[in-house]
Amino acid sequence: MRIAVSGSIANDHLMTFPGRFSELLVEDQLHSVSLSFLVDGLEIRRGGVGANIAFGMGQLGARPVLVGAAGEDFEEYRAWLDRHGVDTGSVRISDVLHTARFVCTTDADHNQIGSFYTGAMSEARLIEIQHVADRVGALDLLCISADDPEAMVRHTEECRTRSIPFAADFSQQIARMDGEGIRTLTDGAAYLFSNEYEKELIESKTGWSDAEILKKVGTRVTTLGKNGVRIDRDGEEPIVVGTAEEKAKADPTGVGDAFRAGFLSGLNWGVGLERAAQVGCMMATLVIETVGTQEYELKRAHFLERFTKAYGDAAAEEVGARLPA
Repeated sequence: MRIAVSGSIANDHLMTFPGRFSELLVEDQLHSVSLSFLVDGLEIRRGGVGANIAFGMGQLGARPVLVGAAGEDFEEYRAWLDRHGVDTGSVRISDVLHTARFVCTTDADHNQIGSFYTGAMSEARLIEIQHVADRVGALDLLCISADDPEAMVRHTEECRTRSIPFAADFSQQIARMDGEGIRTLTDGAAYLFSNEYEKELIESKTGWSDAEILKKVGTRVTTLGKNGVRIDRDGEEPIVVGTAEEKAKADPTGVGDAFRAGFLSGLNWGVGLERAAQVGCMMATLVIETVGTQEYELKRAHFLERFTKAYGDAAAEEVGARLPA
C-alpha cells in the first residue's frame, strides 16, 4: 500500500529569555513597544505536521511520500528525512520563499512571544496530486494534513475527481475553517482524524451529528489523550485502544502526528484497525517522552519490548514481523 502525506514542512527556532517579559513592559507605553531580548539559548528543531507524520512512518519502514512546499533552505532538512526513510521527491521547492518557520521566545514564567512565517507553505496549493501518483506509480491513500488551507481544499477535490482515497486530518487548521470548508474536506474521506475537542468542533461547525458523519466517512479515528483512541465505523461496534505506559512526560508537542504515523504505517502493513491504533499509541508514547517532534529514535528491540507489555504477545508478534530490522 503506497501512502502519501500532504502537510506543512517547517523549522522551529526556540529561544529562552532568563528574565520576565512583564518586567520590561511599561504599562502606559504599550501603544509603542520596541523591545529586544538577549536570550540564553537557541534550539532549532525540524517540524511541520506533514513532515512529522512522514518521519514517523519512515522510521517504521512504511516509506511514505511527503507532499508539501519548502524553500531553497530545505536541503539539510531533506537529507534528514531521506536518511529516515521518507520519499521527498514530491516536495515543491520555492524559488522565492523560505521554508515555513516558527520563532518563539519563552521567559522565566513560561510566557511566550512567537511568530509564524508561512513562507513556501503557500505554494503547496500548486502541487498536483496526479503528478505525485504518476511519479511513484500509484497512490492508495493520501493523508491530507494541516497545510496551506487552499492546498488542503485543492488536494481533497483532486482526490475525489481522480478517485484517490484520502484521509482528512485538519488538526490546528480547523479553528480557522467555517462549516462549509470542513464539510468539503470531510465528505467522502476514507479516514477522519481528530482529537476529542476537534471532534466536537467538527460537529458544531458542520451541523452534522456523529451518526451523520459516520455515513459520510469510512472510518472515524478520535484520539482521547491519556485514554487512548476510539475508532468508529457506521453500523459497527467501536474499537477502543488504550495508551502504552509512558516513562516520562517531556513534551506533548507532536504526539498526534506520531499517532497518525503509527496508524498509517499499520494500514501500510495491512494489519487491522485495532493493531494499527496500537502502533499509533506506542509511537505517541515515544514522542511524549522526548523533547522535539522528530528527536525520538525507534529501536526495534526496545519498541517491541514495550509494545508487548502494553498489548500482549500476539500483537507484538504480528507487528514484529513487519518492523524493519
